[in-house]
Amino acid sequence: MKRPMRLLVAAFLCLSMAGCSSVENVQKPTLTPSLTPAPQESTDTAGETVEKGGNLIESGGENSAEKENVIIVYCDTSEVVDLIEKFQELHPDFGYEIKIYTEYAFADEYNDCVHDLANERLGVIPDIYSMAREDIYKFTKGKDHKFAVPFEELGMDVDKLVEGAEIPRYMIDACTNPEGKLVALGYQNTAGAFIYRRSIAKKVWGTDDPAVISGKIGPRWDKFMKAAAELKAKGYGICSGAGDIWKPIEMSSEQGWFKDGQLVIDPAREAFLDYAREMVENGYTNNNNEAWWTDEWLADIRGEGEKEVFGFFGPYWFANFSMVYYCGGDSPGEGTYGDWAVCDPPAGFFQAGTIILAHRNTRHKEAVGEVIRWLTLDTSETGCQYLLASGEIDGIRHFPASAAVAKKLDYKFDFLGGQDLFEAYLSAAQYARADSLSEHDRSISYYWRNEAIEYAEGRKTREQAITDFKEYVDQYLDYYAKRETYWNKPE
Repeated sequence: MKRPMRLLVAAFLCLSMAGCSSVENVQKPTLTPSLTPAPQESTDTAGETVEKGGNLIESGGENSAEKENVIIVYCDTSEVVDLIEKFQELHPDFGYEIKIYTEYAFADEYNDCVHDLANERLGVIPDIYSMAREDIYKFTKGKDHKFAVPFEELGMDVDKLVEGAEIPRYMIDACTNPEGKLVALGYQNTAGAFIYRRSIAKKVWGTDDPAVISGKIGPRWDKFMKAAAELKAKGYGICSGAGDIWKPIEMSSEQGWFKDGQLVIDPAREAFLDYAREMVENGYTNNNNEAWWTDEWLADIRGEGEKEVFGFFGPYWFANFSMVYYCGGDSPGEGTYGDWAVCDPPAGFFQAGTIILAHRNTRHKEAVGEVIRWLTLDTSETGCQYLLASGEIDGIRHFPASAAVAKKLDYKFDFLGGQDLFEAYLSAAQYARADSLSEHDRSISYYWRNEAIEYAEGRKTREQAITDFKEYVDQYLDYYAKRETYWNKPE
């Protein structure tokens, strides 16, 4: 793929999801600049308004929810639009119009918008809606799980299809409701791995074999820190910043942020304070600690940082879409292109991706089931899984949710020195778990990561960092409590 297209894809993947909210007189928590999430880009769509107790009305003035044979889709990424357009192309006799609203049709809080739509507050019911994987808990197990219809009610033989597709365990666990029913699925497998420089591995350990390197950096973080010390002795950083290890620590913990309605800090997550401090104090990184996607952090992909960095944590799309663009070359020998490999991480995790659900009150269950089955469980050569994996939808090869499909194809990627990307990530995916999910993960985890860096860099004591984290979470939850009070108050 040419670099201009890589830039578009990389830029798209770096953005978080946008959305909508129209709550009067309710302010989000007032946080210090370092703790306030960065503003996200969004594009307003003229002619569409959302008001409490009202309808989402198109510019033509007709409520699309009242039309027959119309399936309404709300999606958190334009990627879903491309996939549904492909479905329509392949199913000309489908018999339904599909009307799609992306996150760009709203302001800046897509999650809240879908929450309100699912609760039938806006006068329209989405037949299909998608969420970022980081936000899925609320919609599959949390407050809004009751609005998601089990796939078995959409005309699917769920057990047979899931077994045949070989959907990864972490995805099934994340997408199963409290009654044990599958209510959501993704179309990509976004399990994470460790992506490392082959040349550095050879200089430090005499080999770039992924099986050997995975044993050097893990399992467990004590082995990772030992590897960091060995790399430092040779003049290398193990990763760009201490914050890089947060995602695998967060997603491999045994407990989410809440237990019996109370905020808790899992011991593995609390240990991040110590690991981050150790990495800073010992100079194991280039100290690009506070944010990803900065110029300095990206320079480490090209090997142009203060010292060369060994590796990065990420799912397939980080290697396939982002690193390949920022590596400084287009073919082996240019920049760091071709000098990378993938191995199992010290702890399993998953990151990003889109999950598809259907509303319990959809009037078109069988038709909606046909769309969702094609997106997530159809393993034929005309199904979404195969088309994504082979690159036939957008010219880019995706790691499919279906391991059965991934095993049918190989993807020997020259960026990875000829390593089979699918094979490498199939191995890493077996370690991903969904035990640590909870509501509001995106924001609460953001606060914890920032407070850990404040402690690691010596600006706060350990006690103050924990105290401030709890205060910010209280403010954040207070905002949402007020929001729900607003919606539930009598007219």
